[in-house]
Amino acid sequence: MTVRVWVPEVWDVVRLEAGAEWTVERLKAEALRQATGRAPNGEAYEVKFRGALVLDESATLGGLGAPDNASFIVLPAKRRPAR
Repeated sequence: MTVRVWVPEVWDVVRLEAGAEWTVERLKAEALRQATGRAPNGEAYEVKFRGALVLDESATLGGLGAPDNASFIVLPAKRRPAR
């Protein structure tokens, strides 16, 4: 399946070829690596699917019921203050 992951920190959308067995943690790591070009600190980010925070990142995409072309968002876990 193909999934789209928006990484607002770099204003980029990443398309990943993922399997239903992929964990949310793996999805997050791959999207951040592709969007930022570096190995990310996964603890500093959270994932949202269908507008809700995914609390269990060991859940699989299939377990979440993610269809082909599903959209995810990877956000910094701590919000930055507006200036």
